[in-house]
Amino acid sequence: MSISIKPNTTGLIFAMREEQEGLQALITDQELHHFAKRTFIQGNLWGHPVVMVLAGIGKVAAASTTNLLIHHFHVAQLLLSGVAGAADARLKVGDIVIAQELLQHDMDASPLFPRFEIPLSGKSRFLAPPDLYLELQNATQAFIEEIQQHFSPQQIQEFQLQKVQMHTGLIGSGDQFIHDKQVLGNLKRVLPDLLAVEMEGAAIAQVCEEHALAFGILRTISDSADETAHIDFQSFVKNVAAPYTLGILKKYFENKN
Repeated sequence: MSISIKPNTTGLIFAMREEQEGLQALITDQELHHFAKRTFIQGNLWGHPVVMVLAGIGKVAAASTTNLLIHHFHVAQLLLSGVAGAADARLKVGDIVIAQELLQHDMDASPLFPRFEIPLSGKSRFLAPPDLYLELQNATQAFIEEIQQHFSPQQIQEFQLQKVQMHTGLIGSGDQFIHDKQVLGNLKRVLPDLLAVEMEGAAIAQVCEEHALAFGILRTISDSADETAHIDFQSFVKNVAAPYTLGILKKYFENKN
């Protein structure tokens, strides 16, 4: 099947199906494409061309999917939205983190290279492009100011969404679902500015950096990355994180009109 390349297309990547709940129904003029056991949904979202795809969990799945979006759809930028575990005491469940920097917290080729450094790249941290980062920040803040319009009073009480905060800074990615306070503490000691941990963002950032492609990483804090990380996780992703994604992306795309 041939693909009609649309200029200024945004790639939307999700690790879990629940994180994109409700979004496909909003994409108009849909065309489906299948590559490498993935389904790519091409169309328009709030007046802007997009390609949405479920990448799967982990760094390899994220990097592979990013390459497919670049080479088959010639996307102009990539956005990843999903959940993460808190790595800083200031963050609580329901808060939002926008990545300014990303690193692979499980990369360790020492003593050949410094810990966290990507071999042969000379760097360990990948910086989010400031223009896209600031646009996401503005969209997120606008969403937070209207958050009570998106959730019922019962949901706000159940998920403790009364004082949602936005944070910006370092996100760490690794092929590990961290649910151990000691593991998290060890990371925090060597990375004191670490805000959140997840499993895909830094891999996407590395591929995008190699292709000079803009990217944005948006994460909702779903747990404290310790022994309580499994509690109500699926319910939170479906009922909080997915509506966050819808609301923030709507603000983001509408502001680009």
